Amino acid sequence: MSLHLEQINQELKDKTPLEIISWAFSFAKKPVITTNFRPYEVAILKAVTEVQNDIKVIWCDTGYNTPQTYKHAEEIIETLNLNIHLYTPKQTVAHRNIVLGIPSIEDPKHRIFTEQVKLEPFSRAMKEHQPDVWFTNLRKGQTTFRNSIDIVSKSKDGIVKVSPFYNWSDKELDAYLEEKGLPNEFTYFDPTKVTTNRECGLHI
Repeated sequence: MSLHLEQINQELKDKTPLEIISWAFSFAKKPVITTNFRPYEVAILKAVTEVQNDIKVIWCDTGYNTPQTYKHAEEIIETLNLNIHLYTPKQTVAHRNIVLGIPSIEDPKHRIFTEQVKLEPFSRAMKEHQPDVWFTNLRKGQTTFRNSIDIVSKSKDGIVKVSPFYNWSDKELDAYLEEKGLPNEFTYFDPTKVTTNRECGLHI
């Protein structure tokens, strides 16, 4: 499908997440959702699986999540009956702790670390599933880069990225999760970002 992003985003800007998701499914042949179970991820998981409950959910687990995140993930996987496809780094955390550790973001080795724990597993997942539509929970205000995209964008590989909650605030998502009776979890750590306003390279 040929997409004119500016026109599409103009048409979708006042649509609900459900309407945006339904629009994407109208042409998607191999859609996926990616998740890391960070705060508010449950919103996109709930919204998309309400439309197609068996959609492939790709979880690239770095191995460094907090105990609270892992417990939250297990609860959401069971509650929503998610069709999880798990991808992990090829090297264990224990091994990496010996040879690399978690380098600071100023350390040149941090790029190697990010490649090992996030970018390589993600690339492997995308290569195996070859999606044409990729649902994400990117939102305006998260990072400078994310402010530059919109509800619909394209990945560097040409995959159509759809962010149904792009214009939603935390307050609006809190109300959505309360309405759906779903939990949220804020005790989250991403070793590739360290700070919330930093991109790891997965979406760029």
